Amino acid sequence: MDDALGLRLQRLCQLLGIAGARLSSVSGDDPVVVATWGAQDLAPELEARAALATRPLVIADAGQASARFYVGIMLSAHADRPALLLSLFDPRPRSPMMATTIAALAGEVLAQAYIARQRLQLEAQARTIRDYAALEDQRRTLFDRASATARIGVWQCNLSDSSLLWTNGVYDLFEIPRNTPVTRELSLALYTEESRLRMEAARAEAIARCSDFSLDCEIITTSGKHRWMRLTGAVESRDGVAHRIFGMKQDITEEKLLADQTRYLAEFDVMTGLANRAQFQARLTELDAGREIGALLLLDLDGFKQVNDTYGHAIGDESLKLAARRLIESCGGADLVARIGGDEFAVLLRPGMTQAAMEALAEGIVGAMRGPVSIAGQALRLSASVGLAPYRGGSSEDLFRQADIALYAAKAAGRDGTRTFKPA
Repeated sequence: MDDALGLRLQRLCQLLGIAGARLSSVSGDDPVVVATWGAQDLAPELEARAALATRPLVIADAGQASARFYVGIMLSAHADRPALLLSLFDPRPRSPMMATTIAALAGEVLAQAYIARQRLQLEAQARTIRDYAALEDQRRTLFDRASATARIGVWQCNLSDSSLLWTNGVYDLFEIPRNTPVTRELSLALYTEESRLRMEAARAEAIARCSDFSLDCEIITTSGKHRWMRLTGAVESRDGVAHRIFGMKQDITEEKLLADQTRYLAEFDVMTGLANRAQFQARLTELDAGREIGALLLLDLDGFKQVNDTYGHAIGDESLKLAARRLIESCGGADLVARIGGDEFAVLLRPGMTQAAMEALAEGIVGAMRGPVSIAGQALRLSASVGLAPYRGGSSEDLFRQADIALYAAKAAGRDGTRTFKPA
């Protein structure tokens, strides 16, 4: 076993927050362990699958007690070593988004380490190589190898003349034919305006401080596709003056979409598109941290259980969607509209509204719900009861309790109406 490699694997595990890592040679029939750290029990079939994969193998939950989370990354073979497989694993499963993020970070770390090692070699050679073109050819080879190792694109920009050098991965990311002459103006034109402004600001600060930067940017490729990329850059300086900037560009579109989807599922009700109870609760408790709220309205659909029992859940679901649309249309200017239960909804109003305006909005909700409904040929009648609690001080729990009291008062009064909480 290689103890030095084992220490590097240990640092990688600590960086990524995982229990084990293994580096194996896969040139023969069976993988041969070169270095390992941490947990030892790894199913052979996981390494076999990763060795045959054309891209990093990412398994959020393999269903095995010893290695439920697994990432396998093939490292390109070179003249001085056979093909190697890096395996990262942990007995705890990860979410799909987190698994993808850890794999991307591992690839970035590998590429940065490779670039740093090769960069030291180039700097040593630069003292003896007088032919600048020969040095640039070696740098291009460096970038291509790093790109192949981490499946990302590597770039550099000479600050003296703003000339660019890209590996194939960057051309492919922007959908520009490989080896096409590129300029900063061409590259910048493919960023969305917001991403371009953020990138230019980060780049300028890094150049001024001779430091590094990293951010996620949205681009529009030459064929019109929207993509997200992770952009990293490092400034190379001489005597404190920046003269070159280089780094990596990685396509994270799938990771971004997955993150957006995961965030949406965590914050929104899938059926109605309204905020869900978790987001409502988080917003309501901001009241305890000093954020002002004008009022809270709680709403129940009257007799909704009977709709489900009589016509079935499919028509019941369509009724909920219609109720949600009517609620949104009736709550212009609301801070948040949420579905917090089966047929229960909540509305947070911003501060500044008079009580008369709040009560008029509540009445408008009740009136909107009374409109005739026809779903799948069935004529239905919807109605709602609304409880209104203007914020007069106290905690978020106090406000919710007051709105709940007002809601039950509306139901006790015969439903299809609204009541406002009045302090004793």
